[in-house]
Amino acid sequence: MIHIDACGDLQAAFDRARPGDVIQLAEGEYRAKSAIFTPGLTLLGAGADRTRIIWDDYAKKLDDRGVEYNTFRTWTLAVCADGVAMRNLSIVNDALRPEEKGQEVALTVYGDDFTMERCRLTSTQDTLFLGPLPSDLIERYRDFLPPHLRRDKPCRQRFTGCLIEGTVDFIFGCGEAVFENCEIRSLADARDVGYAAAPAHSPDQTEGFRFQNCRFTAEEGVTPGSIYLARPWRDYGLCVFQNCSYEDHISPLGFDKWNDTHRDRTARFYEHPPVQGRVSWTRQVEPE
Repeated sequence: MIHIDACGDLQAAFDRARPGDVIQLAEGEYRAKSAIFTPGLTLLGAGADRTRIIWDDYAKKLDDRGVEYNTFRTWTLAVCADGVAMRNLSIVNDALRPEEKGQEVALTVYGDDFTMERCRLTSTQDTLFLGPLPSDLIERYRDFLPPHLRRDKPCRQRFTGCLIEGTVDFIFGCGEAVFENCEIRSLADARDVGYAAAPAHSPDQTEGFRFQNCRFTAEEGVTPGSIYLARPWRDYGLCVFQNCSYEDHISPLGFDKWNDTHRDRTARFYEHPPVQGRVSWTRQVEPE
C-alpha cells in the first residue's frame, strides 16, 4: 500500500504505482490536477468529508498557447485506465460561475470497469464526464485532445452510495454507468433551469445511464420545478430511472428534448414506476 499525505505529490504517486496497487490518501485537501494511467489502481480516502482532491480549471480558461481549455480538459481528476476503484473521498472543481467561465469538470472517466463507492463529486456545469466521447467529437478533437482522452471503446462504470452535485448536465457522456443508492443533488444556479443528466449514447448501445434507488435532491434556493432529470446530448441518449425519489425541484415533465432539436423522437428515457404528467415520449421499463 502506498500512503500519501496532503503535502504529497498525487501525480507522482499515480505514476509510480503498479497495476493492482492501493493508494491510501490521508485526511486533508489535495490541491492538484492529476490523471491515472495505471490499470487496477485503488484509491482510498479517509472519508468523503475528510479527503478532498480539488482543482479549478474551466472551459474558457486559456492555456499557455492562448487556446481555451474546452470542456474536456477541465477535469480535476481523469481516469485513463481500466479497473480503477475509488472509495471514501471527494473530487471537486471549485472554479464556480459557469455562466461566465463555461463547463467545469470534476471527474473524467475513460476507463472500463471503474467503480466508486461512498464518494462525493462536486462542481457546477458538467461535474462528471463518463467516456467515451460521442463519435463525432472523437473525430473533431483528433488534433486537439491527446489519444488517452479520445478513447473509442466502451466504458462501464458503477457508482454506489455517492453524492454527485452540480447545476447543468452534471452527469454526461456515453459511458454505460450504474448509479445505485446515490444522491443526485442540484445546486443553486444563476440560470433559471437545470438538467441532471445529459446522455449521448449511440443507437447500438443497449446500456446507458441507469439510476437505481437514487434520491434527486436540491440545495436551498433551487426553484421548484426548474430541474429536468435528463436531456439527450445526442440523438439516442439512454437513461433509466428505477425506483428513484424526487423532491419538488424536479419538473413535472421530467425530461427535455434539448433546445430546438427533434431528439424526443429518438431519446431513450425510461422511468419505473411511471410518473403522471411526464412528457409523452418517456418510456416505461419493468423492474428487473
